[in-house]
Amino acid sequence: MNTLLLETKGLSKTYIMGQINVHALRDVDITVNNGEFIAVMGASGSGKTTFMNLLGCLDKPTEGSYWLDEVEVHKMSSEQLTVIRNEKIGFVFQSFYLLPRTSALENVELPLLYSKKSSAQERKAKAMQALEIVGIADRSTHFPNQLSGGQQQRVAIARAIVNDPSFILADEPTGNLDTRTSIEVMAVFQQLHRQGKTVVLVTHEQEIARYANRHITFRDGRIISDIINENPADARVDLKNLPLEED
Repeated sequence: MNTLLLETKGLSKTYIMGQINVHALRDVDITVNNGEFIAVMGASGSGKTTFMNLLGCLDKPTEGSYWLDEVEVHKMSSEQLTVIRNEKIGFVFQSFYLLPRTSALENVELPLLYSKKSSAQERKAKAMQALEIVGIADRSTHFPNQLSGGQQQRVAIARAIVNDPSFILADEPTGNLDTRTSIEVMAVFQQLHRQGKTVVLVTHEQEIARYANRHITFRDGRIISDIINENPADARVDLKNLPLEED
């Protein structure tokens, strides 16, 4: 039986631009259960990025409520939201945001340093385990400039899961990658989903969204469709069917 992970009611966000009110998000009601893989879609200006920022506790709603793991996030202070971001949410972005002079392993350790709940030995072990999960443990001592784009994104995903967050929030994670590498990254997300992780992925690409099990589409700050994808594509199969790359 699926358990409720997050819920929003009447979630709205209005930005004041001079004398103009811009309604970026309007009365969004949504529930997400543990273990779902959701693609959030919509054109530029549709509200999907604002929605992501609110789910990720990067911004506060103007109106409405947001519960995460039965905690009323919308009532929290900025300091409390910082803790939630570190402990409950694993972020993956289009840009990898890896520290350039730091090894893959040390980059993955960063969220553990902020939480201050693990010893140095425990941090290293957890970071290595995360790298193993995303299939890049053999590159643990490499620096970002020694890694391909796909490898760097795997490191970023490992960093996102090292704290065992309640869910992974990915914003256009394949935006800077070629077709093959994008599918490889989606294979990693699908693997995490099969292992029980909840993934919320923001994308404007239908080719990427088809790997998710649920599609939520925004327009003009509102949800216009929320459908289950009964037959998501399998990234592992798609990789096998891609033509071999020529030298």
